[in-house]
Amino acid sequence: MKKNRRIKSEKEFQFVFKKGKSFANKQIVIYVISKTDQTNFRIGLSVSKKIGNAVVRNRIKRYLRQSFIEIDPLLIKNIDIIVIARSQLSKFNFFEVKSSLIHILKRASLIEGKISNSETK
Repeated sequence: MKKNRRIKSEKEFQFVFKKGKSFANKQIVIYVISKTDQTNFRIGLSVSKKIGNAVVRNRIKRYLRQSFIEIDPLLIKNIDIIVIARSQLSKFNFFEVKSSLIHILKRASLIEGKISNSETK
């Protein structure tokens, strides 16, 4: 994921938390806000130390970034998304993480178009 597609600063995180809408399932919480002045979506990842050690946290972040890269063509473009991982995500493999992410993005109506079975597996 390119660096211009990431939310890094505390100020930007807080803005999305305060002004955005939240959606959740058992593994992931997302906060979403629409930004009309940008052409691509941006993501911010938050994985707490309660979930595991650095190896586990980095693996979860890597899975989430790769999931966003793979579903990029289907995602609405002018939004900021904060993804918060819950502890159950540490037990998931890549395909389960991607499936959970797609589920929550569908609930938030952020995916445009159909997702085939090959994209979820």
